[in-house]
Amino acid sequence: MSLPAFQPTPYPVLLIEDEPAVMAYVQAALERSGYPVVCCESGIDALRLLEKGDFLGVVSDMRTPGGVDGAQVHAWIAQNRPDLVSKIVFITGDIANEETVATLRATGAPCVEKPFRVQQFIDVVSKTIGKAQ
Repeated sequence: MSLPAFQPTPYPVLLIEDEPAVMAYVQAALERSGYPVVCCESGIDALRLLEKGDFLGVVSDMRTPGGVDGAQVHAWIAQNRPDLVSKIVFITGDIANEETVATLRATGAPCVEKPFRVQQFIDVVSKTIGKAQ
């Protein structure tokens, strides 16, 4: 009798988004493409999850409530989780904002502008984070 092949559970993508409709849309897009997802609504919640958990990558809104925005999440990851610093994708509806532009320049992280098509978003995610398991 042979044992079934062990399939390691793939790490989830951490999704940081405070708008429920956008969170549901992005979560569905990721899950349909084969990525498990853990959602949180604020940067501060994301940092708590990142302190304890393993993630394939991070998809973060630039502006999140709770005093910790996407740029601050990126800075924390760069310092505390360097394994994830190249696996961050920002999403924003505020691409013209100077602060957003400065953050994108400084981090070099890809950004997908809202509203976006699912395939466009998934292409950026798979290039940045890697293909779903």
